[in-house]
Amino acid sequence: MIVGLEAFKKNFEHNLKLSPFPYQWEGIYFGVQRKRILIGDEPGLGKTLQSIGIINIADAYPCLVICPASLKINWQREFEKFTDKKALVLDNATRTTWPYLLQMGMYQVAIVNYESLRKYFVWDIRTNGPFRLKDVVFCPEIKRFRSVIIDESHRVKDPSAQQSIFTKGITEGKSHVIMLSGTPVVNKPHDLVAQLSIMGRLHEFGGRSKFLAAYGEKDSDLSELSRLLYSKCMIRREKKSVLTDLPEKTRVDLYVDISNREEYTLAENDLRRYLEEYTACSDAEIRRKLRMKALVQFMTLRSLSAKGKIKQATDFIRTHLANDKPLIVFCSYHEIVDTLKKHFPRAVTITGRESIIEKQSAVDSFQEGRAKLAICSIKAAGVGLTLTASSSVAFIEFPWTYADCQQCEDRAHRIGQKENVTCYYLLGEKTIDHKLYRIIHEKKSIANQIMGADDDIPTDQLYFDELANLFMADD
Repeated sequence: MIVGLEAFKKNFEHNLKLSPFPYQWEGIYFGVQRKRILIGDEPGLGKTLQSIGIINIADAYPCLVICPASLKINWQREFEKFTDKKALVLDNATRTTWPYLLQMGMYQVAIVNYESLRKYFVWDIRTNGPFRLKDVVFCPEIKRFRSVIIDESHRVKDPSAQQSIFTKGITEGKSHVIMLSGTPVVNKPHDLVAQLSIMGRLHEFGGRSKFLAAYGEKDSDLSELSRLLYSKCMIRREKKSVLTDLPEKTRVDLYVDISNREEYTLAENDLRRYLEEYTACSDAEIRRKLRMKALVQFMTLRSLSAKGKIKQATDFIRTHLANDKPLIVFCSYHEIVDTLKKHFPRAVTITGRESIIEKQSAVDSFQEGRAKLAICSIKAAGVGLTLTASSSVAFIEFPWTYADCQQCEDRAHRIGQKENVTCYYLLGEKTIDHKLYRIIHEKKSIANQIMGADDDIPTDQLYFDELANLFMADD
């Protein structure tokens, strides 16, 4: 029986491909001991790695991950980056075959978003109106899962909501239930009732009625509730408490589905045709024209990928803001800025369309906490501005060079910033994003940009050929 953290680390370091930070080991140790827990660390501290570490060390497979739609592919990649396990994102193609794939050991992890719980795991609801857990007939295959990870668990804070009921039914009888949320209490202690119930721990707090009686009033002793949570099932750290463990800046690559796959594929096929003709052609003038057409298609693919990411980007932004943490979002196209502004009307925008006075007013609103979201143009807000009210930066589109990426990141990562800065790059799955992003970060010293300062399409042969070769090669 392992009793100490250091002995625990020594025995299980080989279970993960990457070594966690010391505070993450503490979270993993806590979870392996308690089994049904809530990791309430602030965003950016690696709750994903900790939960994967718990499941992997406990060998609690098969595992089901329930998460926001925008994070499904990220969870798949994280499991396969940190462990030797294979993760399956549930979709229409695997709607009926996922149990077989798990049974045969082809995958050890299944990943589903909240909105699809009914689609994949519920056979019937034996009532036409509002229902309770006893009315739900679940697919018997849910018994295959030994563990469940619930990301952004505050989404199931309402006990009467469908997603909360489905999650409760799925987690019953599981050896490990790991809930992750930077803000498990969104408004009031009542938010914990459903989460404690899903963990199978509500009875340890006296049950629903006693919990609400003890902690549901304004003058309730919440310090006692806090003590009980930490002693029984919760671990929470803030960035400021673990800064010595963290680098100054952390980059997170989030791969997301695009909503316009058919349109994107057509444009991609056009590009491939131009590139094939360009490669085979020996006439210099024809090659020049084909090259220009291909460059236009590169730009078209970038635009289509950006538009296709809007749905998932919106989900990501909502999820982040639900943690009550401000966020800076960078993009290029005005169409993307305008669409985001419609979804988040209280956000401030900093683009080339605002006057100097309007830009400064937007910066002041963000820095003083009157706005939680700043939607920024890469060109207009990528240099010079101080936006240290946020330690989180997200890129729906990203600059063409590593230096420009750093400039945008450094709107938050500059003098006055007291926290580790987390930079999220939303990359379209199986799109040109991946290829360009790879070039940018492998060639940090690239000086030639695809898009010049005057917006003319550049003619740098070396860069074009490298991009073309990477695009046509198998990933």
